[in-house]
Order: sequence, then structure tokens, then C-alpha cells
Amino acid sequence: MYQDKTLTCRDCGADFIFSASEQEFFAEKGFTNEPGRCPQCRAARRQRNGNGGGRPRREMYTVTCAECGVETMVPFRPTGDRPVYCRDCFSRNSRY
Repeated sequence: MYQDKTLTCRDCGADFIFSASEQEFFAEKGFTNEPGRCPQCRAARRQRNGNGGGRPRREMYTVTCAECGVETMVPFRPTGDRPVYCRDCFSRNSRY
């Protein structure tokens, strides 16, 4: 099956282990390339890129649920002309 491999990071030059379980995960996802960066450099790169592959983070707005009164976050600016619900109340009231 898979065996742990030692790879060298292209950014910092440190050796890191590409474990058998990581290799299996890559294979399940259909990834054909081995990672080129160590976990620390991958994390730093994701943080520089905003964790979204270069996409800007979606702005979130704090609102109070119109049904239960709990404070929640929504990914749109409420205009005040329609009620806004928390995830649970929205799911309960959804017709879909």
C-alpha cells in the first residue's frame, strides 16, 4: 500500500514526512502531485492568501434572529425590510 515518504519543502528547504494516510487521502481526492511545501509553509501561504485560494473573505454581519432573538452572523447586509433568521429558525421555516 502506501509508505511514509520524506519530501523537501520548496519554500524553506526543510524535510517533512508525507505520511501514508496523507498519500491515501490524496489518492482518494484524485490528486496526482505530491505536496511541495511543508505543513508550516502551507499554513503560512493559506494565511497570506486569506484561506480562500486568493479570494477575499466574505464580510459577515451581526444580526438578531427575528424568531428566537439569538445573535447570529449572516453573509449579507440586512436592509431592515425583511426578517432575518438564525440558521436553526431558517431551517425550521424553510419551505424547500
